[in-house]
Amino acid sequence: MSNVYAPTSADIALKTENLQVYYGSNLAVRDVDLEIPKNQIVAFIGPSGCGKSTVLRCFNRMNDLIPGCRVEGKITFHGRDIYADSVDAVELRRKIGMVFQKANPFPKSIYENIAWGARVNGFKGDMDELVETSLRKAAVWDEVKDKLRESGLSLSGGQQQRLCIARAISIQPDIILMDEPCSALDPISTIKIEDTMKQLKEDYTIIIVTHNMQQASRVSDRTAFYNAEATDRGGKVGYLVEYDNTEVIFNNPREQFTRDYVSGRFG
Repeated sequence: MSNVYAPTSADIALKTENLQVYYGSNLAVRDVDLEIPKNQIVAFIGPSGCGKSTVLRCFNRMNDLIPGCRVEGKITFHGRDIYADSVDAVELRRKIGMVFQKANPFPKSIYENIAWGARVNGFKGDMDELVETSLRKAAVWDEVKDKLRESGLSLSGGQQQRLCIARAISIQPDIILMDEPCSALDPISTIKIEDTMKQLKEDYTIIIVTHNMQQASRVSDRTAFYNAEATDRGGKVGYLVEYDNTEVIFNNPREQFTRDYVSGRFG
């Protein structure tokens, strides 16, 4: 029997209420209610096209950049509505960083990959120290410390992805979003990223979208399972089926859809 984690409002980093996302007139995701606790890793799992990444992009308003995309309902970040008129989306993205599926280092030196973003965001402290600290937190310092002036593009895929994590850390966010950060990596690099995530949750809240259920079960504290259903217009709409402690989702889920998915019957 697992201990049921019941966070208080002060422990909640992000909360969605009746979240719905439209692309044009098409409803893409419906009725998502979630509470993301601070300093935990939350995994989003589910079949392709069920809305996992769409929901993730709502959290730092990346969907604002997609023409015709509309978000309804409410998302609060430490109690503040992130879609309120007074919220600056650029400032929000400094507090809610993102690591993408494909590593995307800047075509600059390893050092400048970290320093550039910090500089743009007004960092006035010791840059050498910030670069080293960020790279250490992303578990890549020992591999790059002697080649900081070399291009970030010269690194291996796994090192590039950890460089991108370091870059996200350097602007001192509260939350780090990860959209399938290991999907293009080999198993050894994947394990390094997973170990990095476990260490990072001491200082950050992490939300990861993954198709790898073993990864979700290894790294996350809580798991949200999404599914999709066909619409009468020939498309499909994603929805949240179940959200609970990870061990519950994988060992004793409430919903039959969840049971079928985690046991490999579909997806």
